[in-house]
Amino acid sequence: MSVPLDITLDRSSPVPLYHQVASALEAAIRDGRLPPETKLENEIALARRYNLSRPTMRQAMDQLVRNGLVVRRRGVGTQVIGPQVRRHLRLSSLYNDLVAEGSQPETQVLSFELIAAPPQIAETLKLAPGAQVSHVRRLRLVDHRPLALMENWIPTAIAPLTREELERDGLYNLLRKAGIDFRMAQQRVGARIADADQAQVLQCPPSSALVWMERTALDSRGAAIEHGQHLYRADRYSFDITLVS
Repeated sequence: MSVPLDITLDRSSPVPLYHQVASALEAAIRDGRLPPETKLENEIALARRYNLSRPTMRQAMDQLVRNGLVVRRRGVGTQVIGPQVRRHLRLSSLYNDLVAEGSQPETQVLSFELIAAPPQIAETLKLAPGAQVSHVRRLRLVDHRPLALMENWIPTAIAPLTREELERDGLYNLLRKAGIDFRMAQQRVGARIADADQAQVLQCPPSSALVWMERTALDSRGAAIEHGQHLYRADRYSFDITLVS
């Protein structure tokens, strides 16, 4: 690792040594002492550093991999990817969810145009043929690292939007300020493989796994007010779902 991390192990504790090491490394990742993209030493070197057996060190690294904090890449080694953004499935915006958990999201507007709604979008939003929509592509970043590539279509009759506003605030916040009353959404979640353009924008290897989400938001009258298709880096993002019987 770039800076040796001092870890104090209690060898008389009932807590397994591998878990003590994994917990210490996890704490260092979460508080920023081991920032994303830090390359860790190999397991032999780490085992030697902390006076542990290689199987014990491997268990510790396996725990970090399962928790989504590090990744093993052939030819690169073990690298910190940082804690995932974990999002509950509910009618909320990514921007507000990130702010609520203490992050400082950044937005880059990749394109912003007023267009005639394509036939499929017009059908989804229940618009007349040729109705005008704002078509927006944005890149959402956390800790200056790409997290999500978002594409949205919003009827211009509902709310006027500007590139400057979309870079300063979340889309749903802007629509609420325009008097839109969100009540429900139709949403699908799945998986995609990053093509070359998406991989370049999201700064991930080509053919990386991405979380895909499509959503159409409705107001209190049941009118469709926004349609979005978003892609998230799967190594940095997951959904939480609570099931009740």
